[in-house]
Amino acid sequence: MSDSNRSAQPPGWEPRITAFFCNWCTYTASDLAGVSRMAYAPNTRVIRVMCSGRIDPQFVLAALRAGADGVLIGGCHPGDCHYQEGNYKCLRRFTMLRRYLSEMGIDPQRLRLEWIAASEGDKVQRVTNEMVEQIRKLGPLKLAPLPQAQGCQRAVAERAAAEV
Repeated sequence: MSDSNRSAQPPGWEPRITAFFCNWCTYTASDLAGVSRMAYAPNTRVIRVMCSGRIDPQFVLAALRAGADGVLIGGCHPGDCHYQEGNYKCLRRFTMLRRYLSEMGIDPQRLRLEWIAASEGDKVQRVTNEMVEQIRKLGPLKLAPLPQAQGCQRAVAERAAAEV
């Protein structure tokens, strides 16, 4: 997985953003933005999760493998989590994920975390549009093909044997 091979943007290319939004705050704010007719980037696909703390790092990686050029995570402001500490858990995972993406050769700017309250529909609009523009500047995500499962397991076994 590496997007270090940035090439010129193909004609007509538009960034694809996958957004994981907390049900209690950010998702409600995106609903408010829609009801208030605040236009924001249509190339963002929102996935509602019950809490930002429930976003497994594999969800982010799966979104990138499935063709997303960037991932936006939205959660409740610290201290306002419906589940007490979910947003702190999200922040720890986010920090780890950015480091992991960087080590894999993927620009960590392709992953963004924002705290957005239910009443901040305008912030959802602004953040979503900013994210699309940021990804547009980075260009399409070019991932190297992933090894097949058996090959990956074999590589792990060989590495483990070499370390013994």
